[in-house]
Amino acid sequence: MKNLILIRHAKATQDLSFKDFDRNIIPKGINNSILVAEKSKYLVDSSYTIWSSSAIRTHETCKVFVKYWEFDPNQIILKDNLYTFDGNTLEKIIKMCPDTIENLVIFGHNNALTDFVNQFGSLYIDSIPTSGFVSIVFDTVNWQSINKGKTDKIIFPNHSV
Repeated sequence: MKNLILIRHAKATQDLSFKDFDRNIIPKGINNSILVAEKSKYLVDSSYTIWSSSAIRTHETCKVFVKYWEFDPNQIILKDNLYTFDGNTLEKIIKMCPDTIENLVIFGHNNALTDFVNQFGSLYIDSIPTSGFVSIVFDTVNWQSINKGKTDKIIFPNHSV
């Protein structure tokens, strides 16, 4: 069994003086991340490996979640290749995950996250909102062979299912 949690970065500044990669999250984004982190706190434990895009807004979002989940911030693994908006690229990254990892959290970007969830999850989602949380369970022993999984939990800032 492989458990995957995908979390979209929090709402970020729209200030055009920043490069996209360097945008920070805004107070509303922090508040929404806290809300979702608190709702999801009991769905994750220290067995999860945490990967985050190295983009500023994504890493900041990850740090908010890790704080509210009461995890060690040193558990965060920054990955430059997660700065992608392409679902096929995200799929390749996930399928390269070592099989010794059973539980994985990825903090990333849209459209990659929504595309992946709609291809591999059991529920269609129009668009994962900023700070959105989606977990998928795969009945397999290795990441390379993941196929259609079961969308287990969805938590968005404005609702939960």
